[in-house]
Amino acid sequence: MYPEKLLAPGETIAFELKPHWRALIWPAFVLILEVFIGVYLFMTFENSIIRWIIIGVGAFILVWQTLLPFLRWLTTQYVFTSRRIIVRRGLVTKQGRDMPLSKVNNVSFEVSLLGRMINYGTLEIESASDDGDLVINDVPNVEEVQRNVYELHELDDVRRRGGGNGAPD
Repeated sequence: MYPEKLLAPGETIAFELKPHWRALIWPAFVLILEVFIGVYLFMTFENSIIRWIIIGVGAFILVWQTLLPFLRWLTTQYVFTSRRIIVRRGLVTKQGRDMPLSKVNNVSFEVSLLGRMINYGTLEIESASDDGDLVINDVPNVEEVQRNVYELHELDDVRRRGGGNGAPD
């Protein structure tokens, strides 16, 4: 959940997303495979030095291929507010990018064959600013998110022109 204290006065969160769960398929596969191979190799060798090497390699693979991707997924947020789009990543070091809705020129999406089967895609938001486009990968329900971003953009436009508070009905 994105902290509301980081929002501007009058800004509200429309919706928040995490990357699609498909990002966890490979780490889960590696974990299962590592457990079976690691236990087999550990039980096969009687030498304690080889067993310690197996444990060390297993721990390295566990952290590198399972724990880190899971933590990346867990600490990535896509937040869409009444005034901007916020992308935040990182547990130890944070990375972030905000794009004001007022700078949005076009919102498009791309969905692969696998994306059509399990409902995710890439959202590309073209910007009028010098910062360039915002590309968000692994967006669940990407077509619905695209429509919602257009609606938020229109509401923000009405708010900026003084036609109301821009809050959804």
